[in-house]
Amino acid sequence: MSYIIEVSVKSQKGKCAFGHKVGDKIVFDGRSVKGDICYSALMVLLPKIYAMRYGVEFPWAEDKDVMFNACPDADNPVVFEIRRIRK
Repeated sequence: MSYIIEVSVKSQKGKCAFGHKVGDKIVFDGRSVKGDICYSALMVLLPKIYAMRYGVEFPWAEDKDVMFNACPDADNPVVFEIRRIRK
C-alpha cells in the first residue's frame, strides 16, 4: 500500500532564495508532484517522503504520520511538515 504525502511550509526565517512562505503546500501522489519546491529542499525531503509513502514509521515521531525536516540553508531555514494521508 502507498500513501499520498502532503508537504507544507511550517516556518521560514530570513529570506528564502526560492520564495517559500508559510502555508505553501506540495503534494506527492506517486505519479506527480503538485506544487513548487526548490531542488535543495527536495533533495533533503525526498528520503522521508519516499519512506512515508510506503508505510515507514519513525520511532522518534510522536505522530507516526507526521515528520518535520528543515531545508539545508542554515542562514534562512525553511521548516517543512511531511504528512502521510491515510484514507
